[in-house]
Amino acid sequence: MSELTESAATLRRLIGKLSRRLRESAPPGDLTWSQVSVLGYLVRDGAMTVTELAAAEGVRTQSMGATVASLLAVGMVQGEADPHDGRKTRYLPTPAARALIAANRALRDDWLVRVIDTQLSPDEQQLLRAAIPLLQRLADNAS
Repeated sequence: MSELTESAATLRRLIGKLSRRLRESAPPGDLTWSQVSVLGYLVRDGAMTVTELAAAEGVRTQSMGATVASLLAVGMVQGEADPHDGRKTRYLPTPAARALIAANRALRDDWLVRVIDTQLSPDEQQLLRAAIPLLQRLADNAS
């Protein structure tokens, strides 16, 4: 196994582990993680159709339709006609959804700040900050 392959495998495992730790730091309450993820997209990116949400999440449109319907039922999203195509419905987060996502993000941020502060030296923290643009480039690469 090449050094690059080993590094990629290690990075993949660490990203997965870090993602799990972040999720554990902010339980979703009465919602599923799929529902929280959809709300996160809507809060961050604005109104979206079921098809757009399905593409963003990498799931089938039918599955996303069920998730959106469940969010509608609990008052976390509301639908509005698409201004460019009245046959389509775009979904928006309600104020309750925005508050839930803000609280969830704050819990995860607090956990991450605490871990970085207590587990990494100032020099290591600087290295981590320097790596952020590199990780961003990897995350933004669509191929």
